[in-house]
Amino acid sequence: MIKGFNGKIPKIDKSAFVSEAAYVVGDVEIGENSSVWPGAVIRGDFGKTKIGRNTAVEDNCVIHSGSPASLIRDVTIGDEVHIGHGAVINCCRIGNNVLIGMNSTILHDAEIGNFCIIGASCLVSQDMKIPDRSFVVGIPGKIKGEVSPQQLYWIQQAPQTYVQLIKQYKEQGL
Repeated sequence: MIKGFNGKIPKIDKSAFVSEAAYVVGDVEIGENSSVWPGAVIRGDFGKTKIGRNTAVEDNCVIHSGSPASLIRDVTIGDEVHIGHGAVINCCRIGNNVLIGMNSTILHDAEIGNFCIIGASCLVSQDMKIPDRSFVVGIPGKIKGEVSPQQLYWIQQAPQTYVQLIKQYKEQGL
């Protein structure tokens, strides 16, 4: 379901896929070849939510803007980002080429650099700044080192796999 709120209507690139079982509302922008899967909720009511190109928001994710510092705060999610099932995103920035593991939680005002992996069920604390190429795991999330060449494979392959999946879904009228 795609709905306007307070005069703001989501802007979704024609090549993107938004499941009819997802809820996208308000000041939201979704870039080319990006996808939003069943059960995902993206709310652009306390600020704008901008999602770049070739980014997948998997089933049951929640993306919401806002901040304890000031109610109005934008969320920017870069290109080639893969957000795993059930993740909760309430940060201000996720860079390009990032993998957010399943059931991870990214709290208010956190910032994630480029080429990062946030492990499954990780809790990224409020205001945490994660530098480029970081591998982060745990509760609370801790930087365990740089992303390895083997881990980089997942960052590079996941977005393209979902771009192909979008084509299949659209061909089948889903």
